[in-house]
Amino acid sequence: MIDFNNIENIYFLGIGGIGMSALARYANHVGKTVAGYDLTETPLTQQLSREGITIHYKEDINQLPAQFLGVNTLVVRTPAVPEIHREYQFFRENGYSIVKRSELLGFLTRDRKCVAVAGTHGKTSVSTMTALILTECGIDTGAFLGGLSRNFDSNLVLPHDEKSLVVTEADEYDRSFLQLHPSVAVITSVDPDHLDIYGDYGSVVEAFNQFAGQIKDGGILLRKKGLDIGSNQSNRISIYSYSPNDDADFCAKRIRISAGAYLFDLVAPGLVIRDVRLEYPGRVNVENVLAAASVALLLGADPLKVKRAVGLYRGVQRRFDIRFKNDQYVYIDDYAHHPGEINATVQSVKELYHGKKVLGIFQPHLFSRTSDFSAGFAESLDQLDEVILLDIYPAREEPLPGVTSGIILERMKNPAKSVCSIDEVIKIIEQKEFDVLLTMGAGNIDKLVTPVCEMLKRKAGMQ
Repeated sequence: MIDFNNIENIYFLGIGGIGMSALARYANHVGKTVAGYDLTETPLTQQLSREGITIHYKEDINQLPAQFLGVNTLVVRTPAVPEIHREYQFFRENGYSIVKRSELLGFLTRDRKCVAVAGTHGKTSVSTMTALILTECGIDTGAFLGGLSRNFDSNLVLPHDEKSLVVTEADEYDRSFLQLHPSVAVITSVDPDHLDIYGDYGSVVEAFNQFAGQIKDGGILLRKKGLDIGSNQSNRISIYSYSPNDDADFCAKRIRISAGAYLFDLVAPGLVIRDVRLEYPGRVNVENVLAAASVALLLGADPLKVKRAVGLYRGVQRRFDIRFKNDQYVYIDDYAHHPGEINATVQSVKELYHGKKVLGIFQPHLFSRTSDFSAGFAESLDQLDEVILLDIYPAREEPLPGVTSGIILERMKNPAKSVCSIDEVIKIIEQKEFDVLLTMGAGNIDKLVTPVCEMLKRKAGMQ
């Protein structure tokens, strides 16, 4: 059990991760002395440093701040840090209390009314939308988010006190979400993923059912229509469905595009909210905001305030993130790293920019995921007019024999396809003709954003 109140120092191994940094920010805010290590310096770690958190980037125990060498230090580790990491070995060999990120999140939300958003896709968008809508509806809300919200300009919304409702993502990786015991849970999707952890799809489903079983008695499960997760819990919790396409307890009707925005009617039990306007692009976000708005309504939010709040949503970095737009080019950056996510993103782009030539750049994430889903990746990417594949981003994994981006390329039917390194890609796309540029992936492809924007300015004659 974590004795959080009596801990003075918290050290984060992998502090630059989006989930880790939110926890570090919270610990810093409540008065803990916070420090951490990460492999590379990023704008996010730079911001944490400006907030008073000490960070270093060399795997070296001699760089640990002196006050963290005492007994009253908690070490929080992300699964991305390997067990052979020298600092991790030092903490383990010297008897430090070491917990996973998910364990600390579970502790911090345990005694609160928690809204947990689970699903193999859509967690970040739905949780961020939910936090925004609840806040705008006057419901005291904090949030630990898996992305940088443009509305909050952060991945953390500070709860006001111990009575504040807290919204968080419920991450299925490494079964992390089993540390949570929410009052309200959302399940957006249950697709095969993280098979390096689960082994097979049946184990993924089993874990989601276990998560649903941890909803507190009298709580609420909101699940996308078609999912059977949690059905055996109906004697102790309330279960609702949502869908942007079919009749459900909560559904979107008359979806249409008007002046670049999505308009739809939100149909809820005993209620219709007409002409809800979502300014943020991507049809997939109609589905996401429907889930978020449904949670708010289930928690008693005023329907008119919900409608207004939806119109205020400004997105999350790297989720259908329009980074450049002028009369000649549109550039969208997205975190999509699973065939289902790529399919949703590409379809949204094709609908929004119908008839435009779309060039997609995809960086596969993990050797295991590339091996498991090469056919699905190929099918999703084939919808683009032209595709450039980057080398696989390995993250925590060692290479697998014969697994490269080429196994996706071989399965693709689209003849306009190629593979290159991330260092070569700017020069290559500078010579290409396209209307819309789409970068996708969960690795370090986001480091292309600034050079791509600069390149597009040159192509457009803006510099």
